[in-house]
Amino acid sequence: MTVLNYAMIGCGMMGQEHIKNIKLLENTRIAAIFEPDHSMRAAAKQLAPEAQFETSIKALLGRKDLDCLVIVSPNFLHAQQLKLIACLNPLPILVEKPLITHPDDAKLIKELIQNYPKPIWVAMEYRYMPPVAKLISEANALVGGVKLLTIKEHRFPFLAKVNDWNRFNENSGGTFVEKCCHFFDLMRLILKSEPIRIMASAGQTNNHLDEQYNGRTPDIWDNGYVIVDFASGSRAMLELCMFAEGATYQEEISAVGVECKVECFVPGPNRFWPEHLGQAPTPKVVVSPRAPKGPQTLEIPVDATLLQAGDHNGSTYYQHQKFQQVVLGNLQPEVSLNDGLIAVQMGMAAQESASQSRIIHFPTSE
Repeated sequence: MTVLNYAMIGCGMMGQEHIKNIKLLENTRIAAIFEPDHSMRAAAKQLAPEAQFETSIKALLGRKDLDCLVIVSPNFLHAQQLKLIACLNPLPILVEKPLITHPDDAKLIKELIQNYPKPIWVAMEYRYMPPVAKLISEANALVGGVKLLTIKEHRFPFLAKVNDWNRFNENSGGTFVEKCCHFFDLMRLILKSEPIRIMASAGQTNNHLDEQYNGRTPDIWDNGYVIVDFASGSRAMLELCMFAEGATYQEEISAVGVECKVECFVPGPNRFWPEHLGQAPTPKVVVSPRAPKGPQTLEIPVDATLLQAGDHNGSTYYQHQKFQQVVLGNLQPEVSLNDGLIAVQMGMAAQESASQSRIIHFPTSE
């Protein structure tokens, strides 16, 4: 089988997770890396000693031995890096979320949708968490579809990133963009419909208020609610709290149809689970029909090797399994540029709704 040569743009915490999972696949090789930060470069070298470290993205794109690219740079760099790749060496791409952080960049993405000659997959790992994937499968079988969808994430605060870029909305796009585009993607996927109205309430209550960067206090929100009405008549709600890492489960998702309710419960990263509490909780899915009553609980364990390779319940590995097949020409991307763009635009609408205390009609003028 063909050995695929991967190039990495960015090797911070998430980039290192991608490397670990790529290396779990057969017939893959990390051939080249561009990472300007010295400490992240050293960490990546430990994980991929076979890789050649390039001094610029242009130098990396000038190589002739690459089969695909993985973009894991800070959020605000994604759009211009995609533009550069399109000009210099349009290879198949897996690009991390969020796809863009500023509304003006939507035009660039729409141009790529029309003109980019190779497949681009937007990394939405939450789709591929085994308990979430099981919930999606069960929800697809609900008679009449899902009518109410609730996503709750109670988790730890934003982690430290290189040069603290994620402490400010101007770099991240805002919490509902940076953190929550995953969840807006899940809403569209599960409800099989498009958003028409978004209403949100959010703020910065607890986290990062005692931090200073060049005399500035971080402005990222740490909690909020978002309600989304869909064209089908279904509704979805997101509840986010980023100072609730003491919970047993980090994500809880509930999908309700007219005859049945399906829930999934997903623990946070194993490395954050306190050792004195024993073994970390196992993900589970609960199926609760209205008649006959009797909830059915299904444990959805995740392979220990995959848990060690990242913080997303094995989803990064399963995503890369499929992306590998895309690069080989056997599949089309399951998360398109259009999917990634709409998820971000929903996050931007939620940011605007909460900031201005008003309902945002979707799609916006952007």
